[in-house]
Amino acid sequence: MNYSEYKNYMSKIADVGHSIAVLSWDKEVYMPSGSSRFRSQQVATLSGIAHEMMTRSSFGGSLKKLMTDESLSPKEKNNVSLTLKEYNKATQFSEEFVIKRSMLTSEAFHAWVKAKEENNWLTYAPALEKLVDLKREEAKLLGNADHPYDNMLDIYEPGMTVKKLDQIFIDVRERLLPLLEKVRNLPRVDDSFLFLDYDENKQWDYGIDVLKAIGYNFSMGRQDKSAHPFTTSFSPEDVRVTTRLKKDDFSYMLWSTIHEGGHALYEQGLPTSEYGLPSGSYMSLGIHESQSRLWENNVGRDFDFWQHQFTVLQDIFPSQLGKVSFVDFMKAINKIEPNLIRTEADELHYHFHVMIRYEIEKKLIGGEIEVKDLKDVWNDMYEEYLGLRPKTDEEGILQDIHWSHGSFGYFPTYSLGSFYAAQFFEQAQNDIYRLNEKIERGDTTELLSWLRQNIHEVGHSMEAEELCNKVTGSGLQLDSFINYIEKKFTRMYEEY
Repeated sequence: MNYSEYKNYMSKIADVGHSIAVLSWDKEVYMPSGSSRFRSQQVATLSGIAHEMMTRSSFGGSLKKLMTDESLSPKEKNNVSLTLKEYNKATQFSEEFVIKRSMLTSEAFHAWVKAKEENNWLTYAPALEKLVDLKREEAKLLGNADHPYDNMLDIYEPGMTVKKLDQIFIDVRERLLPLLEKVRNLPRVDDSFLFLDYDENKQWDYGIDVLKAIGYNFSMGRQDKSAHPFTTSFSPEDVRVTTRLKKDDFSYMLWSTIHEGGHALYEQGLPTSEYGLPSGSYMSLGIHESQSRLWENNVGRDFDFWQHQFTVLQDIFPSQLGKVSFVDFMKAINKIEPNLIRTEADELHYHFHVMIRYEIEKKLIGGEIEVKDLKDVWNDMYEEYLGLRPKTDEEGILQDIHWSHGSFGYFPTYSLGSFYAAQFFEQAQNDIYRLNEKIERGDTTELLSWLRQNIHEVGHSMEAEELCNKVTGSGLQLDSFINYIEKKFTRMYEEY
């Protein structure tokens, strides 16, 4: 197998993987509620086919031979190296294990949906218990880690470990707690106007306009509704997003739409010529989350973006926002107050939501706690970290979809993404002449072009820390995030 044949073979594996993604997207958006049994079987069958293709011994031999090919370019060599790493991981699992994992994931997802509708944790717990047992087995099969959870982290953030994350979150606590104390002493913010009656059709149309405003290409994508907003990609030329709506909570739609739009912009910016290869895929979930968090927070919650968008929004909802001042609106969408729902959390408390999930997952995969105890552990940690205790399962243990997907190791990337986002946006402001003024005029094209060139088109041609160094001149650090937060709140409360 030469490099061209390797590339064609990887494209075929990607075709199967993206076919699974289409079925999974439909499962969460349009599939009738009674259709889960055969859909689960179909996804499991395709998962088995993809695994068999990836783990063929002849393919492994070809990869090892290609690694000795001196004619390969550095990018080609990196593609083969990363594929060999995935091959070595995949060969730790039997096809039977992969099919079982797919079936248990489908079972857990449908149990989560039903439990959320019923607001009953016990409807979900048995399916989750079986999935957690399998994920523990997966961690053991991967082996060679200081902590079993390291193998889960490596799926989403290659090279990340419990040891590194523990230190990151120690730093987060030490640096965010003084900021929270400072904000608590500021005048109380009235955000009641965000919870009036907002027509859902108008909300939907505005969400579409915001996606267009930040550069989402609707000729190669679409937006739908789902229980938990998500982005999925079948290729850079077909990237789908979902959102959710509440008639009496405008923020519910707004932040999920912009957040998923940021993910989608990344996927639409990946090089089509590298389809199926590491160089045509995202770098890590931390970098992926940096794109969603950058658009949601560094752009979407900042003054410059709303200098243009606020008058547009007032024209759409005059009775709700017509008499609200620009500064009061900015304070409302940046209100700092502990809450129970991660996706609705402010920029500071958000990271405590992530820490709770990280601590739980680490102990769950490590066998220190069991699924039967999760609800009590969750509620106790919310009371300890945020001073709040969930009154219902829906606002507590059932709020996130991730565990039903088997996505243990994903949650820490939300915090990592926020910190990467602050560094990237700070650098973009340095590199793009008068970027803030352009965003004020409603023009984000140069920012998107900068992200395309420096992040999206790079694909997975290096690791996240290396990319951060290349783009910003330093590895991951909290200084940019802290400076960004302090600057925003100083402007909000001292300049106005």
